[in-house]
Amino acid sequence: MKIDNNLMRGNTRMLILAIIDTGNKYGYEIIKELEAKSYGAFVIKEGTLYPILHDLEEEEMIFSKSYKMENNRVRKYYKITKKGKAYLYAKKKEWAEFVSKVDMIIGKEAGSINI
Repeated sequence: MKIDNNLMRGNTRMLILAIIDTGNKYGYEIIKELEAKSYGAFVIKEGTLYPILHDLEEEEMIFSKSYKMENNRVRKYYKITKKGKAYLYAKKKEWAEFVSKVDMIIGKEAGSINI
């Protein structure tokens, strides 16, 4: 099931940081891992990802390092910083609180409702 873009929009930075937090990643790898870990529910395009990566780098949440590959192409890898880890931790806590409050209203069984 594809997730509504409005739900995705407010959480994309957190999801990208969570992927990078598992290890250094390059752009296409972030896209594919996000899609795979969400079983296809979270699909972002390069045109969405790279401006966010740029902003995260400007805010010192991540940094990048470019490597020349065997085919002479340059691949940029991203790594999360301490500031990025602190931000991610805060967003995870905020998300857990949000989900808890939503569950109080709609019930934890909402995911198994047949409509």
